[in-house]
Amino acid sequence: MPSPDRPARAPRTGPGRPPWAAGALALVLAAGGGWLVLHGSADRAGPPLPPPAPPSATPSPVRTTTASTSPAPSPSPTPVLPPAFPPLGASAPTRIRIPAIKVDAPVTGLGLTAAHQVATPPMDQRNLTGWYRDGASPGAAGTAIVVGHADNRSGPAVFYRLGLLRPGDTVEVTRKDKRTAVFTIDSVKVFPKKDFPDALVYGATADRAELRMITCGGRFDRGTGYEANTVVFAHLSSVRG
Repeated sequence: MPSPDRPARAPRTGPGRPPWAAGALALVLAAGGGWLVLHGSADRAGPPLPPPAPPSATPSPVRTTTASTSPAPSPSPTPVLPPAFPPLGASAPTRIRIPAIKVDAPVTGLGLTAAHQVATPPMDQRNLTGWYRDGASPGAAGTAIVVGHADNRSGPAVFYRLGLLRPGDTVEVTRKDKRTAVFTIDSVKVFPKKDFPDALVYGATADRAELRMITCGGRFDRGTGYEANTVVFAHLSSVRG
């Protein structure tokens, strides 16, 4: 499998924690796509993507006619997101639920491969997500990373519909301490793998508990895999238990 164009490394997530290659993560996740190939969809659009950002508002041209006209449609309101909740202590995640896209999946801890790339869940387990255990745990201060495959040779996998999420949707992460960290989604973005913004996605947040969920996105090419990554940005908004 080809190497990423620029294997930049993400910032460290804490003292003594090993750096890991963000570009490598994007590459490893691109291992999916066997289902697209087997079903004749190679070199076509991949999993669902978020809608493009609306264009910037521009002033309406001055009208010289006196005829009545209908008012311009109002832009869609921006969702009012709940404030951030104080971070919890560290505790490993055990399960993740995303009601809006019907995800209910266990979470396994992931480390680094011998090449210092983040490992990913086994390809044959379609309903399994992975948490980077050397980073922040979901709900604790910092940026927690959860990854999942978009598909495998059997069909769509756990994060296939990640791009359909919208700001205001929630993510529930059950932890070993029996508490459930509830995150509210701030944004959903797609980044080309060759220009993946490491600092934006993986940058630490010392006083907030944030979550990033990552999967493959964009078009699928038989030779190079997926062209992009879909990334969900969310913050801790409440805690149960």
